[in-house]
Amino acid sequence: MFKTNQVKLAIAPIGWTNDDMPELGGEVTFEQCISEMALSGFTGSEVGNKYPRDTKVLKKALSLRGLEIASAWFSSFLTSKPFEETADAFKEHRDFLFEMGAKVIVVSEQGNSIQGQMETSLFDHKPVFTENEWMLLLEGLHHLGDLAAEKGMKIVYHHHMGTGIQTTEEIARLMTGTDPAKVSLLYDTGHLVFSGEDHLAVLNTYMDRIHHVHLKDVRADIVKKVSEEKLSFLQAVKAGVFTVPGDGLIDFKPVFEALSAAEYKGWLVVEAEQDPAVANPFEYALKARQYIREMSGI
Repeated sequence: MFKTNQVKLAIAPIGWTNDDMPELGGEVTFEQCISEMALSGFTGSEVGNKYPRDTKVLKKALSLRGLEIASAWFSSFLTSKPFEETADAFKEHRDFLFEMGAKVIVVSEQGNSIQGQMETSLFDHKPVFTENEWMLLLEGLHHLGDLAAEKGMKIVYHHHMGTGIQTTEEIARLMTGTDPAKVSLLYDTGHLVFSGEDHLAVLNTYMDRIHHVHLKDVRADIVKKVSEEKLSFLQAVKAGVFTVPGDGLIDFKPVFEALSAAEYKGWLVVEAEQDPAVANPFEYALKARQYIREMSGI
């Protein structure tokens, strides 16, 4: 399906050890995590909280296992803090990723976000940006895009549950309000389906803006439980709302077919945060790799 060398396949460390809830996988070492990634057949990784920040040390550990860094998450606070605070942190993050050879920088606006609040009901208290916050966000993202371009990099915006850009309508406003040369989109199957969006419609509408892809599956019964019991995002993750491709309700074949037909080039990243004590990360990484091979031919 995909042409030779069209895409590269990565997996995120969040299935081994969780950045938002360090108690999930707290005992798992960095070396175990990246070794099992490589054993599972992946060639790339995003960056977790246990990864060395010394680029020489990190490069050596990854190269021994045939791994590259695809990107890493950056929390912006464009709607809630002075721009300079976000810009200073962004430049440090950008320079680290540039040194590691990454081409894109994952950005998600965390002003008023509830994704990290353990007790806040996800579906009842999702933030909605004011007109002023939208202005700050769009202008700020353009500036971050300029900063990324200084290093020949792109920002890819991560729509995310519990934030001000989660729904199809919010993604549409982001896309229409930003310059395609400065702001690209990260396409995440799991967050769209969890939110109740048409993930294929979003993919096909913004295909030319998508420069990074997160492959994440969703368990329908847990989505129902989250809604009925008014659980938070973190509680949803603990309950197992996310899983790897091939283990939930999403059929990924149309996703792969659309990306292939559009000649998408870049990383496909399996990102499925679960409790590693419940869902063995090595086992699930192998499951994801086999499913992707069967569905896409890569």
